[in-house]
Order: sequence, then C-alpha cells, then structure tokens
Amino acid sequence: MQLRISPSMRSITISSSNGVVDSMKVRVAPPHTHPPPPSRHVSYRTLFRAVLALAFFLPFVFILTAVVTLEGVNNCSSLDCLGRRLGPRFLGKRGDDSTRLVKDLYDILNEVSFGELQVGLKLPESFVEFLSEMKNNQYDAKTFAIRLKATMEHMDREVKRARLAEQLHKYYAASAIPKGIHCFSLRLTDEYSSNAHARKQLPPPELLPLLSDNSYQHFVLASDNILAASVVVTSAVRSSSKPDKIVFHVITDKKTYPGMHSWFALNPISPAIVEVRGVHQFDWLTRENVPVLEAVENHHGVQNHYHGYHVRGTNISDNPRVFASKLQARSPKYISLLNHLRIYLPEQLFPNLKKVVFLDDDVVVQHDLSHLWEINLTGKVNGAVETCKGKDKWVMSKRFRTYFNFSHPLIAKNLDPNECAWAYGMNIFDLAAWRRTNIKETYHFWLKENLKSNLTLWKFGTLPPALIAFRGHVHAIDPSWHMLGLGYQEKTDLDSVRKAAVIHFNGQCKPWLGIGYKHLQPFWTKHVNYSNDFIRNCHILEPQ
Repeated sequence: MQLRISPSMRSITISSSNGVVDSMKVRVAPPHTHPPPPSRHVSYRTLFRAVLALAFFLPFVFILTAVVTLEGVNNCSSLDCLGRRLGPRFLGKRGDDSTRLVKDLYDILNEVSFGELQVGLKLPESFVEFLSEMKNNQYDAKTFAIRLKATMEHMDREVKRARLAEQLHKYYAASAIPKGIHCFSLRLTDEYSSNAHARKQLPPPELLPLLSDNSYQHFVLASDNILAASVVVTSAVRSSSKPDKIVFHVITDKKTYPGMHSWFALNPISPAIVEVRGVHQFDWLTRENVPVLEAVENHHGVQNHYHGYHVRGTNISDNPRVFASKLQARSPKYISLLNHLRIYLPEQLFPNLKKVVFLDDDVVVQHDLSHLWEINLTGKVNGAVETCKGKDKWVMSKRFRTYFNFSHPLIAKNLDPNECAWAYGMNIFDLAAWRRTNIKETYHFWLKENLKSNLTLWKFGTLPPALIAFRGHVHAIDPSWHMLGLGYQEKTDLDSVRKAAVIHFNGQCKPWLGIGYKHLQPFWTKHVNYSNDFIRNCHILEPQ
C-alpha cells in the first residue's frame, strides 16, 4: 500500500496492488479565511488525521481477515463471533482453545482414574505401539483415557519389577565369593600346609610382650576376607605417622585361619606388628559362655530368616531401596560370630589393654589415626560418628526408627524413634571404662528378646542390639574421621572422600566385587599389590 500527499496538502492518494483498493484520491478544500459553520464543513486537518489512521489500520484488517479465513472461521456472521476469536490473538492470548482442551482432557482422566480396569486387557508394549493403536482405532476421549491409564500402570509395574530384579541380582553378587578371591584363599591355605615360612609364629616370640603394651596403638580387625584384611592393615600402616607403634590384632574363623596366617607371614608389613588368631583358639568361646553361639546354632527362625527364600515378604509395590534394605537384613554375615566378637573386647579378648580401635574389613584408612588415642571420650566407652546429620541425606539420616520396629510394644516402651544412631566400622573403645559397665549383659538380653519375638524387634543384625547396649556410653566424634556409604551411595562426593580419615564401603557394592562403583574403587585398589604371585596367579586383575 502506498500513500501520497500532494505538496500543496490539497489531495491525498492511497493506492494498493493487492486487489482490494486500486486507487483512492481524497481532495481537501482550500482553507477559508473564515471558519465554516460546524454543521457543514470539517477541518482539513481532522480529515487528514482520519485518513492517516485509516491507512495505518487497513493492513491489520487484511491480515486478520486472512487469518480467520485460513482457520476456517469465516462462517462467523457477526462481529461478536469475530471478536471472540480474534480478540485473544490480537491481545496475545493465543492459548484459549488449547487451555479448554487440556481442561476437558484432565476432567476425563480424573474421571477414569478411580475406575477399575478390565482384567486381561491387552496393552501396547511401547509408546510407538500406543500411538499406532490410537490412530488406527480412533478411540473416543474416554476410551483413550482408559487405555492411557492402563498402559502407564503396566509400564510402571514393569519398571518396578526391573528395579527389584536389579536389587536381587546385586544381593546375590554381593553374597557370592568371586572366583579370584576364592582361589586366593585356597592357594594361601595350601601354602600354609606345605611351606614352613607360611606357618612361622606371628609375631616373633621376642615381640609377644608388645601385644599387651598400652604404649602402642592397638587395632582390632575381625574378617574372613584375606584380601580385604590386607588392604585395611596396609592402608593403616601407610597412613600412620608412627607405623612402628602399630599393633594389628587380626581375628578370623577356623577355615580362613591358615590362609590369613600365610598371607601376613609371607608379606610382613614392617615396621608394624601383626598377630593372627582364629576363633577356634579361644577356650572361652563356648555355647555356655557365649549365648550368641547357642542362638545362632539352634534357633530355627534364625536359619529360616538368613538362609530362606529371600524374596518372600516382598511385592511389586516395594520401593527398590526398601527391598534392598530387606535383602541386606537377610545377609548371612549377620549370624557370623565374627560380627558379634567386638562385644567381648574388654574382658575375654584383650583384658590387659586400655584402648583399641576396631575396624571393619571394608574400610580404607587414608589419614593418620594416631590422634584418635588423644581424643577425650569424657568417660564414655565408644567413640563413634553419629549418622543422623550430614550433607548426604540418604547415608546420614539414620535414627532409631531406621533400625527398630516401633510397632512392637517392647521397643515402643523402651526406645525413642528420634534418637540419633551411630556407626560401626571405625570405633575407638575405652576398654577400661567399658569394664565398669553392663554393656555385654544388656547386649545378650536384647538378643534373647529378639529371638523370643521371632526376630521382629529389628531388621539388621549386630548394630541394633549395640545401639541399645551402648546407650549413654557413646561419645560423638567428628564425622571427618569416618565416612560411610561408599558401598551403596553412587553419588558420593569425591572431595569429601579424599578428606575423610577412614572411608567405609558399607553396602552391597564392595570394591573387590564387579558391582563396585568404578569411580570409587581406586581408593581401595591402590592398596592391593597386584604384582604379588598369589594375586596374579588367581587373576585378580587391577580394574582399568
């Protein structure tokens, strides 16, 4: 469209090539010396402004008319109809129809959400199949909503089933002994029977008095995993500022003893002192003296719980984490005597020692632990990291309600669900203070009560009775001493891992297993001597 104004301002010409207005000329009367009467004449300035406004507005009218025509709404015969359709677009409100459509769809979905679905309904296996079915059958809106609900519920069940299967497979992988580690133990056991050096006394006779010398730093480790035990001892000695003051007391079971002894006899970790003892060497460890033994050996419910069908009691509605927790609670390691031995530290095991640090076999020591012996426990027995506060809300959110069944009246009567839990795995025990308590008796009492209740007081093995027995005897130490969760929290912060004095691979994904987290394994594997003949010949390969 073109607008031409004559130099004299006496005429205006509007022309267009769009076929709507070819040419339109407006002549403006010459100015009068006297203003005309209002009823007969209009000011040329007023007319000029009107024409300008018309010239500006006409293109928009053409565009909007075209839009209406293209959208198939040209049947509107009234300005009201046209206004209702063009108004929102002119004002920028373009979602009126789509909003109404979404609302209608929501109403239909809400209506069918409470209805029962037809049994045996054949459903599409993928989104592509779903779209194809909708297109081919041309369902009405309600049928579409029903099919959509059924398909989504079906896929949700399949996802949960896959996640539960993943947890079950992880559980079996974690419970099994890798072929390489089994070979490692067998070869060392064979070495014990055929090689006199593998049977030499640990420690040498001249160092025996140091096993009860309180001027040394005494570490206790109970394990039936030789490779894991070697990493704990090696990492602790390497990290220490006083390696010549370290004494390691390694305790194992009867079947592992020959192999464990062979390893530390043939691979001394100088200048530290290491002794290896088997539970079969403890004269005091009888069923009459240790109620745990009788409970483990004779209680039918214990055997069923830890060796029965592990999927029983679970269903598709279980959260995968809850399911993993149930599986972990059924791990046979919880009925291992090695797990209960720490309750006998002050009297039966080390009656002459004042302080010891107890380490689990799935930890790695990264920094000097000498300062643990300088911590003032304020008369308490157990120096431990609390597990109810911290950045990682999954790992550090453990309170008594995490472990105990508060629907049981005995638990509800005696315990507080909000009480903060603490961690086993790296604990400093004041044995002198312990001897003045009845911790062991309390521990035995609650073990018996759990057996009487058919294992309904708590879910996990050795920590819950310890949480009760040590109540009032725990001194909280700084969390940087002991970082947990590296065996089940894949998103562990690596900077925090590097800063922690002890890192703990508690959980199913141990670093020596194929299911271990690849980015966390190097913190453990760097303490494995992969050039050792036994490790190399058993094809225990360093992860790439």
